[in-house]
Amino acid sequence: MAERISGTHARARRAAVVGSGFGGLAAAIRLQAAGVQSVLFEARDKPGGRAYVYQQDGFTFDAGPTVITAPQCIEELFQLTGRNMNDYVEMLPVKPFYRLIWDDGDAFDYVGDSDAMLEQIRARNPDDAAGYLRFVDYTKKVFAKGYEELAATPFLRFFDMLKVAPDLAMLRADRSVYSTVARFVENEHVRQALSFHSLLVGGNPFETSSIYTLIHYLERKWGVFFPRGGTGALVQALVKLYQELGGEIRLSTPVRKIDLVEEAGRTVHLVTSDRGQERFDLVVSNADLHHTYAKLYSGDARAERTRQKLEKADWSMSLFVLYFGTDRSYDIAHHSVVFGPRYEGLLRDIFSGNALPDDFSLYLHAPTVTDPSLAPPGSGAYYVLSPVPHLGNAPIDWEKEAPAYADKILGSLERLMPDLRQHVVTRRWFTPQDFQSELSAFHGSAFSVAPKLTQSAWFRPHNRDPKIPGLYIVGAGTHPGAGLPGVINSAKATLAVILEDLAKEQAA
Repeated sequence: MAERISGTHARARRAAVVGSGFGGLAAAIRLQAAGVQSVLFEARDKPGGRAYVYQQDGFTFDAGPTVITAPQCIEELFQLTGRNMNDYVEMLPVKPFYRLIWDDGDAFDYVGDSDAMLEQIRARNPDDAAGYLRFVDYTKKVFAKGYEELAATPFLRFFDMLKVAPDLAMLRADRSVYSTVARFVENEHVRQALSFHSLLVGGNPFETSSIYTLIHYLERKWGVFFPRGGTGALVQALVKLYQELGGEIRLSTPVRKIDLVEEAGRTVHLVTSDRGQERFDLVVSNADLHHTYAKLYSGDARAERTRQKLEKADWSMSLFVLYFGTDRSYDIAHHSVVFGPRYEGLLRDIFSGNALPDDFSLYLHAPTVTDPSLAPPGSGAYYVLSPVPHLGNAPIDWEKEAPAYADKILGSLERLMPDLRQHVVTRRWFTPQDFQSELSAFHGSAFSVAPKLTQSAWFRPHNRDPKIPGLYIVGAGTHPGAGLPGVINSAKATLAVILEDLAKEQAA
């Protein structure tokens, strides 16, 4: 059951949660479960943040995320108050986890079963089978340290980093994901198969810390899932739980400004929205990290210093996302990764280039493979995303580029989906400019601050702002980082700090 702050002193505390992405929802649920009354502000007309849902021409399109792993961290939100997640949403297993397809026609079904993985790896290079087993053993150790021990542990002091430094050094966290994988296997396709996961959290496999190889073991241990009814069904389940616990959610209510005032020795946050100005004792921001400091707390000298620091940070790439519905179904995997002719060179262009590359690698999501109800009978609902440079590196005019780029992507998918362009009956897209305008994402970044070693753990923006009393952060921009398990665990880490702070305040 949830830890609760007891006494009238604590019950009088009110929290504003800004943004109803998975991090904000998880934080709001934990606040309510602990007895702290909260109001959840959402700028858009539906909850979910990046996990928005589009209804178009009879098709249901999840905006993302769509790779659901570590369901235990979601289930824990229900268990806090003795509830069962299965009473709210059904999680369906996805197999294979991914189908990986290369430009030369090679295809690899990425699964959790070691025998099936070994057989496919051995077929490409017999010597890599033993190397893969050593890699699994390595990722198990990284998982135990990086996920089970540290994912929900806030790094608020440099000493917190020093305590784990020997373990990180032993695991060679200074090496990149790709270079670590390359120490175990030689076949280039196998190397790509074992290193692409960091892209799912906004990281370049050639720059992201080897700690992120834990994703391999996490999926192997627990699997990959998809909610019946789509990711939006999971969002609705969390909203229902939050409201049952007495929380208030306000849609179409963007927070315009937050001012700080001192009252009786305490800092009070005056939150301004279209409903007026309200007083809160603390704020949990699930908004874009840069937006939080540059817009919400603009005018505060402490926020201004943080804004300047963030603008010097490395930010993750952006995405071009194309949603489309077809008047027929296709025999493909639920999740497909379609590699282009280049790997390292393309990633360099995506993360550091100043123009849109001519080639691309794609992630294709086909939810109707698992849940046909998301499209009309006999039809298919899909989205395909292409990693692209963020606007700070490549200020592309996406309003001009998007139509041709979408056609180019659909054409490239016809080797998997014959005559695809003839069967597309509806489509829409979401560009880096939309990430910037719709989600207030700095540079149109899709995953916030890049997950490099020098921007991880203590080096990442903290779960509790070190200078502004009563400001807490959840989501991709703080520890542990992006991805569904990351943002949900950020809420767990942040709420531990909030409850500790409230307990100290109550004891004073």
